[in-house]
Amino acid sequence: MFVAAGWLLNLTPGPDVLYIVSNALRSGTRAGVVAGLGITAGCFVHTFAAAVGVGALLATSATAFTVLKWAGAAYLVWMGARMLLPGQPSGDGGSGVAPAQAMPLSRVFLGGFWTNVLNPKVAIFFLAFVPQFIAPGADNKALAFVLLGVLFNVNAIPVNVGWALAAGWMARRVRALHWLDRVAGAMFIGFGIKLALSDRP
Repeated sequence: MFVAAGWLLNLTPGPDVLYIVSNALRSGTRAGVVAGLGITAGCFVHTFAAAVGVGALLATSATAFTVLKWAGAAYLVWMGARMLLPGQPSGDGGSGVAPAQAMPLSRVFLGGFWTNVLNPKVAIFFLAFVPQFIAPGADNKALAFVLLGVLFNVNAIPVNVGWALAAGWMARRVRALHWLDRVAGAMFIGFGIKLALSDRP
């Protein structure tokens, strides 16, 4: 049940999926896979942070939640604005892939990493979701939390790779994908505004 629930949650479109797809469309499947690995790395940070109590702090402290929320919202809006600005690499007008102009994979990875780390809702998600699958009689609940969190993150990798493969396949077959950067940029700004306006769960 935990694995199935994790797959369903990872298939749900959001900032993570948009980041993977936009990078795969712009720079190819490999960039999309690296974007997914960056997102997974960010999820590991939230998993261990929640296990040691940082997630609980975000859930109970309005100040901590607000600070991280505004940092995450600003980061998403900044990423969206970069995509909307003229002159940003957005493909060759044909396949949508321009290897010479593509963002370095290290930046793609870090972008996915910070997209997750700066989103307080991801931390609170782990804090709310994972404990439901821990047996009440477990001897070491913190260890069980970490193991389930690791399983959730590893379980997400095939889903993220699937998004990257699908977007990479599309980029090779559909012409004039440059306008998708603008759409993705507008959506990132929308996600940022939505996060900024969200209340503490």
